[in-house]
Amino acid sequence: MTGDREASMMIEREQDVTAAALAVMERTSDPRLRQIMVSLVKHLHAFVRDVRLTEAEFRDATAIVAELGKLTTDTHNEVVLMAGSLGVSPLVCLLNNGDQGNTETDQSLLGPFWRLNSPRVENGGSIVRSETPGAPLFVSGRVVDKDGRPVTGAEVDVWHASPVGLYENQDPEQADMNLRGKFTTDQDGRFAFRSVMMVGYPIPTSGVVGRLLKAQSRHPYRPAHLHALIFKPGFKVLISQVYDPADPHIDSDVQFGVTQALIGKFLRHDTPHPTARDVATPWYSLDHTYRLETGEAVLPRPPIK
Repeated sequence: MTGDREASMMIEREQDVTAAALAVMERTSDPRLRQIMVSLVKHLHAFVRDVRLTEAEFRDATAIVAELGKLTTDTHNEVVLMAGSLGVSPLVCLLNNGDQGNTETDQSLLGPFWRLNSPRVENGGSIVRSETPGAPLFVSGRVVDKDGRPVTGAEVDVWHASPVGLYENQDPEQADMNLRGKFTTDQDGRFAFRSVMMVGYPIPTSGVVGRLLKAQSRHPYRPAHLHALIFKPGFKVLISQVYDPADPHIDSDVQFGVTQALIGKFLRHDTPHPTARDVATPWYSLDHTYRLETGEAVLPRPPIK
């Protein structure tokens, strides 16, 4: 016997479990990982005590965690979907941007449908790659730094759902990379493209997230929005969504992603387009400014392939 109580601790009561687990977590060599694991154990154990988690509920919970992983594929990420549905994704976003949550930010959720390697498109070009019914949409964007100066040569990756409420990877009727494109800002920090007006849509509800929403009598809808991911060395990668304030679910986003800073000015036009003669009425326009924060330019891990 060594007499080392930490190495040979016997569990005599439920409180001893937490003390033993924390002692192990405290030995983690990496300081940040140690901080995270100590806090995680404290909060997890406190949660179990707070709700008096039963053995049957614990088995159900572990089965749900396993199911989240099984439902995550190359085209769908149930884990990211659940994180948003619990409000975790928007909380992490706001805590890490806008002066650590103290000011407004253009940062938003990445969402589960961003893909790498979107096709490059010339400024003013179209991102519609297959027949896509819907009112024409003309987007003019500007990328600036925190002082409002234009950011030249920024890479702007845009994507959005179709007017039937599906991203192209969910819909066999759409061409690959439909409604996706990558642009480069000009000397004034501007980029522009043509698309079709998006609509709000229900998130996938065939899995764990759907069962949660049903149990809570929650609707599954996200308000209509345009995604953008903006990359330029010297700046933190901006992941943003611009929302249509006319959407009926603008105040009740199932993913808790809408903030005042992300409301866009989607304007409806019932008169002919001034230059594009093939455009039927009504058509829509969006002019939006994206503000970058200084930092390291690191692309996120794509949630799908």
